[in-house]
Amino acid sequence: MKVATKAYGLIDVDERQKIIFPQGLLGFETLKDYLLLDAERQPFYWLQSMDEEQVAFILVNPFLFRPDYEVNIGNEELADISLHSPEKALIFSIVTIPSDAGPMTANLQGPLIINRDNRTGKQAVLSDTRWRTRHDIMAELAATGNS
Repeated sequence: MKVATKAYGLIDVDERQKIIFPQGLLGFETLKDYLLLDAERQPFYWLQSMDEEQVAFILVNPFLFRPDYEVNIGNEELADISLHSPEKALIFSIVTIPSDAGPMTANLQGPLIINRDNRTGKQAVLSDTRWRTRHDIMAELAATGNS
């Protein structure tokens, strides 16, 4: 299928790249259908809305720069995406790249959790005070020795 994207214009995508967020994302509750696309620069991904071409998010695996990251949420919270096994989950953080040349940050307080079997997802809100909405990715990579 062909989809208009913010990053790449009109592209052909595979149906398997489609991710449905039944409740949408925080601030984008009406947009439910997205595509998970590889970004030109690894280790990043694009989460592209299928309904609004200009709505796209840069994602990163938070464990790459925070190996101690924990997503502690109950099974009942994941029931709506039929996720019953942590091994079936893809976890991503939304990345912010400020226009003022400030640090690139990742939201560890609101991870995206995707059931890789049925390709449905949700955005969780973690109550653990270690995780904030703006973690400096490069500083945390340097702190772990992975830079």
